[in-house]
Amino acid sequence: MSEKQTGESAGRRARLRAAVALGVFALLAAVLIAFPPDDLYLWIKALHIIAVISWMAGLLYLPRLFVYHTDAPAGSVQSETFKVMEQRLYRTIMQPAMGLSWLLGLYLAWSVYGFQGGWLHAKLAFVVLLTGVHHFYGNAVKAFADEKNTKTGRQWRIWNEAPALLMILIVVMVVVKPF
Repeated sequence: MSEKQTGESAGRRARLRAAVALGVFALLAAVLIAFPPDDLYLWIKALHIIAVISWMAGLLYLPRLFVYHTDAPAGSVQSETFKVMEQRLYRTIMQPAMGLSWLLGLYLAWSVYGFQGGWLHAKLAFVVLLTGVHHFYGNAVKAFADEKNTKTGRQWRIWNEAPALLMILIVVMVVVKPF
């Protein structure tokens, strides 16, 4: 019989792996800033994109977990498994990825664009909204953990579209720079 992946031991190992990955990521960023290569902008941009992809993956997956969790009977093994999945995704992947996205993005906005440009202001406004969705999902993780979810699976399906729509708007602002 294999070890359960929802147990505390597996959780500790997952947190350790996440901490090591974050440490390597932070060390790479620190080395790049301390010993800047000629193409530092490209390195910071690459790290920013990696962080954003990780954050978006969580923002798109978490509400799908909520849809399935809504259908699981309260207190069931299935419900408890969803709780573990939701909490680990939110705390271990989404929170650090959001923080790194913001940190690296603000560095780029300041160092490259001097916080100038209508497209940049619009992008930042959309990222603020995306951050609001992120925190809304965080509150939902707590509500599910406490068996206090009040939304239906259909409502979570609709909420699943919010990050995708905001992502589209953000990418258009960055790539097209319409104003």
